[in-house]
Amino acid sequence: MTAHTAMLLAAGLGTRMRPLTDRTAKPLLPLGGRALIDHALDRLAEVGVKTVVVNAHWQAEQVAGHLAMRCEPRIILRPEAVLLETGGSVKAALDLLGPQPFFVVNGDAFWVDGPRPALARLVDAFDGNTIDGVLLVHRSFQVSADVGLGDFVVDPWGMPRRRREREVVPYIYAGLQLITPALLVDSPDGAFSMNQVWDGAMVNRFSVYPPSAAPAARSPPPRDRAAWTDGTIGRHAPRRAAGPPPSRGPTPGSC
Repeated sequence: MTAHTAMLLAAGLGTRMRPLTDRTAKPLLPLGGRALIDHALDRLAEVGVKTVVVNAHWQAEQVAGHLAMRCEPRIILRPEAVLLETGGSVKAALDLLGPQPFFVVNGDAFWVDGPRPALARLVDAFDGNTIDGVLLVHRSFQVSADVGLGDFVVDPWGMPRRRREREVVPYIYAGLQLITPALLVDSPDGAFSMNQVWDGAMVNRFSVYPPSAAPAARSPPPRDRAAWTDGTIGRHAPRRAAGPPPSRGPTPGSC
């Protein structure tokens, strides 16, 4: 199975990265000399994604101008006059994402692939006959930042559950998922969080990565082989005011 479409969530207000985002959209902040959004788009192109829907709200004109410099993957910009949140944005783009499984990537996520790309590993773990979505999670002790009490516990077969009250759990969501449109069938209209969808799906057919092999194999979950971080102040850049990052011509998808 190959996913040819993706949704990149870039409409957030960037409050956690202020003052860096006072005058620019968070996905445009530079990391390693390039905008965060370009790192994600390049990873998507590398695993065969042809079309990426990008939503935008805060500094949407900046986002549109930056994306106009890219030729691949094909980008469809969806400005949001009113924020639809993560779930509402994905549901509103289903007509463009198509009927097959697609990636959803947080616009502030940055990861360094291991021997096999993280997105390809999501595809490896995906079985459309048994599940409607796969999340990428990361071991919280490997993150050099405040991760709170964690997000998920993962059982030996890759099935997640939420952290209970006063519980410390070993995995945090890493900002990447591979899902089917069916996952959103019973979701509300308008603005809503993907957390609502995940919580409903966890009682049915949902998995996270890294999962184990099939239950009969009884093998332990594979270790993460990639470095990851998300968009919180202090993780990407020093705390200082910043305007729009300098344009450096996105590569390798540049025109």
